[in-house]
Amino acid sequence: MSSDTTFQTVTKSSEETLALGFKIANLLRGGETIELVGDLGAGKTTLAQGIVHALGYDGEVTSPTFTLSRDYQVRNGLTVHHFDFYRLSGHDVVSDELNEFINDSKSINLIEWADHGAAKLPSNRIRIELKYGEVETAREINVRSNTKEIIEGLKNVSGD
Repeated sequence: MSSDTTFQTVTKSSEETLALGFKIANLLRGGETIELVGDLGAGKTTLAQGIVHALGYDGEVTSPTFTLSRDYQVRNGLTVHHFDFYRLSGHDVVSDELNEFINDSKSINLIEWADHGAAKLPSNRIRIELKYGEVETAREINVRSNTKEIIEGLKNVSGD
């Protein structure tokens, strides 16, 4: 991610974090890998919920912490593969599963705790870092990508 562009924002509630997920989802076309980075409770799953629901999934979206991955069939024949590597240490069959979907134009890959797995992530991934803000419900969110269309799209819908 050497030629990254960035988008930074602050959400003040989980509803605003969900709404950011909707904005991100509207910029996705398939083939993207999104790395969600942050401490426990920082909002990774909340952001993932916004993305998956915006893509047309009506059911419950939960953290795959104990199952390691969940798949959601969404609009336009796309599948969202939601991974959580928190409980992994090193190379695992789930890393192999993820590698099957990297750059697949019919897949969108959301990965929580990617640093815990040994999966090789593509350089053209979208990295979203969530940090606790100054007040309990606020989150500082930094989106980095070398895919300028995503960053410019976020800037355009946010008015930044």
